[in-house]
Amino acid sequence: MVQNLAEEIIARGLDVYGIEMFEKGEVVFRKQFAPDERYPIYSATKSFTSTAVGLAVGEGKLSIEDSLGSRLPGRYFEGLPVTVRMALEQLPIRRLLMMSVPGFPFRPEGEDWLWWALRCGAGFDSKEVFSYSNVPAYLVGVVVSEAVGEHLIGYLTPRLFEPLGIERVEFANDPQGRFYGATGMKLTVNELSRLGQLYLQNGVFNGQRLLSEDWVRAATGRQIANKDGGYGYFFWVEEDGFSISGKWGQKCLVCPAKQRMITWLGNMPERSGEMLQLAQEWMREP
Repeated sequence: MVQNLAEEIIARGLDVYGIEMFEKGEVVFRKQFAPDERYPIYSATKSFTSTAVGLAVGEGKLSIEDSLGSRLPGRYFEGLPVTVRMALEQLPIRRLLMMSVPGFPFRPEGEDWLWWALRCGAGFDSKEVFSYSNVPAYLVGVVVSEAVGEHLIGYLTPRLFEPLGIERVEFANDPQGRFYGATGMKLTVNELSRLGQLYLQNGVFNGQRLLSEDWVRAATGRQIANKDGGYGYFFWVEEDGFSISGKWGQKCLVCPAKQRMITWLGNMPERSGEMLQLAQEWMREP
């Protein structure tokens, strides 16, 4: 099936840059259809922001039950209506991680994204409802940066990127130089696979524990339902596992029960579902 998958990708003309398939931690198939280089991973960036939260929680620098209002610089609250300030003081960071705050536009805007995000009319006092946007991941990235006292990439480098063997990470910032958190990273297929392996192996990579099992379980478990199945903490929850996902065909699909994983990058604005279906067929094989 592994060779057949590559042949099917070619036969269908799917714009896939490359794929890697793993069983029980070993690569069983790898194929590049385009140069083996870094490509945009779009919203797969969010899973790295989730990982930063897990690391900060593990170090006791943050709790996902902390309120958004308690973790942002005070100057950003000046001039906000009292009702908004009160809602922010009650809103746990967990709600942002699970995309359960409705009313955010899809992307941050303006000259200062953080100032704008607190004034964009989001439902900070609403009930939980799945509402996907880049803004929650951006806010979470800012929260972690404030909690650890440094740029998020600087924080992640010795704790995540260096242990995973990912050098000179390419990423995007907001106008003030804060990590975007939602999108903007570029990785190779194999570099994205390494994050998937870390979570498949319950927070251990090359024999070194980087994340707690509790965080892995929570981040990749269904925290809220949606039409696609469910969502964890910046991870999509599939029928038989979870995935790290970006638009147009960037994905690391993980099935813990079978110890299988497949990663691919591509540019398929209209056909990414076809590639997902092919990958899921392999995942279901005995």
